Amino acid sequence: MSIIGVRIDGRLIHGQVANLWTTKLNITRIMVVDDEVAKNDIEKSGLKLATPPGVKLSVLPIEKAANNILAGKYDSQRLLIIAREPDRLLKLVELGVPIEEINVGNMSQTNETRSITKSINVVDQDVEVFNKLQAKGVRLVAQMVPSDKAENFMALLAK
Repeated sequence: MSIIGVRIDGRLIHGQVANLWTTKLNITRIMVVDDEVAKNDIEKSGLKLATPPGVKLSVLPIEKAANNILAGKYDSQRLLIIAREPDRLLKLVELGVPIEEINVGNMSQTNETRSITKSINVVDQDVEVFNKLQAKGVRLVAQMVPSDKAENFMALLAK
């Protein structure tokens, strides 16, 4: 299987993803999975600029991403999947994409969110999605950068 890492990060591709995670996991393709971003040419241009040299980029709507992965289109590559929100990844799992672990990275603070860690903030809908992912056998960890210890995200969520 070509999926090496899966991360939730509201910033999508930025320094931590572009430099630290891509290097640590020896990634050859970053896939941003998001229906809205896939339609936004300006945002896609910014993501292309943020992608490290030598790493391919796909910005795809959820269903097309699932179809491409399941069709084996990336089997010869080392794929890092990035989503802004957890519901995108739940949809991938529901469409049959075999995701074993999700790294919950940065989820920004808003007036509606509550803080889980200094950089992970959730609304009730996110909690429901995380519970569904866990019920489907997906392991959820919180690890901002590769040098941090991976923590059990569901234990953090339960505090």
